[in-house]
Amino acid sequence: MPSFARGKYSQAISDRSGQAFPYKEMVKEWNGSFVHISEYEAKHPQLDPKPTGADPQGLQNARPSRTEPAVARVLTLNPLTTTSSSTTISVFEEAHGRTTGDTVRFRNAEGGFGVTDLNSASGFVITVTDVDNYTFTSTDTSNQSGKIGGGEISAGPVTLSAWVIHIQI
Repeated sequence: MPSFARGKYSQAISDRSGQAFPYKEMVKEWNGSFVHISEYEAKHPQLDPKPTGADPQGLQNARPSRTEPAVARVLTLNPLTTTSSSTTISVFEEAHGRTTGDTVRFRNAEGGFGVTDLNSASGFVITVTDVDNYTFTSTDTSNQSGKIGGGEISAGPVTLSAWVIHIQI
């Protein structure tokens, strides 16, 4: 079997610069070029990206989504409109999202014009007239026309969920 010379006095031509260098000081780059050690360039890390694993598909302790409980919404100043000698009261509640037949209970409503049962614990069954308005029938008859309700009136479900937050110190 033939053996190669040791290259003790040999010279080699660099593929990068074309200069002659001692053969023993030559190295081969990642791209196959035969260059002197002073001209050597390592492979750029972006040319050899690290493999990444697959994206996770689910959570370990996942919980199903829940339906939020209904809450009372604060209404604008005097949102109720009454008509003289009528039991029908109109309510302005912007983008209320309610449907005809829902029961709504008013809280902190100030009566007026002869209407006193606005804060009834059993609430009122409503009839939706448009996106921002609905009507209900009161047991009292109004003796004047106008706006009533006060400044801190809220409309919501008959019963409210009680949320208790425990803070541990």
